[in-house]
Amino acid sequence: MNLLREREQLTEYGKRMSRDGLSVGTSGNLSIYVPEAGLMAITPSGLDYEATTPADIVVMDLDAHVVEGERKPSSEWALHTAFYRQYPAARAVVHTHSMYCTVLACLGKPLEAVHYAIAAAGAARELAEAAVETCGEGKAVLLGNHGLVVWESSLPKAFALARDLEFTAELQWRAMAVGTPNILTDGQMAEALERFKTYGQPKKQDAKNTN
Repeated sequence: MNLLREREQLTEYGKRMSRDGLSVGTSGNLSIYVPEAGLMAITPSGLDYEATTPADIVVMDLDAHVVEGERKPSSEWALHTAFYRQYPAARAVVHTHSMYCTVLACLGKPLEAVHYAIAAAGAARELAEAAVETCGEGKAVLLGNHGLVVWESSLPKAFALARDLEFTAELQWRAMAVGTPNILTDGQMAEALERFKTYGQPKKQDAKNTN
């Protein structure tokens, strides 16, 4: 079976996406790209994530030729391949219909820097139908009246970014319901990005060097 590890990861994160409320029913889709093989593994169209198995994942190239899989690939496969073509560092794409990101998209409002969690998305405040073009140098974009698309260097990172942006969108929506949100400045966001470089646990080698 081609890309077995990637298939297993997609089934796992598909279930997490559903359980975490980032998708409703069979909405949303996920993919992983393996450039060495020139292949993309993507979730199937219209199949419940809880029922999806590694065998249901579709493997195809970026020209839409299905290499392996009996299922029909996500109807939005072209959105995924566009991101892989545009961003050489992209290894995973997550497309959600999460509630608050979708609310903002339906309102035609950009996702603003109301919280530092948005820092990892880069230019995620843009909103447009032309997802790849509008995404620019960022890693996320709201699709008008649709939902959120993010790309990252791995599926865990892409999923985490999508979850952080949904959290930010909910904060923005709740703040808008009360008044006018306080938007962080570019300088404040730059400081946050610098701090993020040392966020979390150090790598083993780094930890040794601090002894």
